[in-house]
Amino acid sequence: MTKTVILPADDPVSIRRALEILGQGGLVAFPTDTVYGVGALVSKPQAIAQLYVVKGRSDEKAIPILLSDIAQLALVALEVSETVRRLADRFWPGPLTLVLPKQPTLPAEISSQRTIGVRMPDHPIALALMRQTGPLAVTSANLSGGENSVTALQVMAQLGGLIPLILDGGKTPGGSPSTVVDCTAVEPRILRSGPISLDQILEALS
Repeated sequence: MTKTVILPADDPVSIRRALEILGQGGLVAFPTDTVYGVGALVSKPQAIAQLYVVKGRSDEKAIPILLSDIAQLALVALEVSETVRRLADRFWPGPLTLVLPKQPTLPAEISSQRTIGVRMPDHPIALALMRQTGPLAVTSANLSGGENSVTALQVMAQLGGLIPLILDGGKTPGGSPSTVVDCTAVEPRILRSGPISLDQILEALS
């Protein structure tokens, strides 16, 4: 069993520790604007595979990628259409995940499909971390089928002993997962309802 430590996310020492763990192929949980997430470097296939193990997650489900800058889209998405750019410009950073054709250079562990979900969270801690790491493979910090974690203690209750570090940034402001939109077809399609409605999406594209 792994010893799990909770450190204050606003302490530079905590961020340095998070970077060390991620760089060594470990997992770190941290707050986003929706719920707490647990992430790995996209360059560490074994760490991404461990995300499935820790959560008890089916390997048929892809791991979303979080970004700190729209410019990083080209690193993870094979095609960035005008629709995608308009939605990203309108709703990022924010609770909108866009499903896009994935870059073939991404590890197979991230997604067994030809697509990947991508989002830029509206949370200073998540963004500060990813400005130093680049894109991260991140999934919600809870056991599969368990309740979403909106505090560090809730993450500890589900993933304690399974991951080495939780960055405590207080309660997350959102509390519910992001809206997921499939952008691989001509017309965008909502795959998971969330804070951003279909009407808002269609208005942004009109």
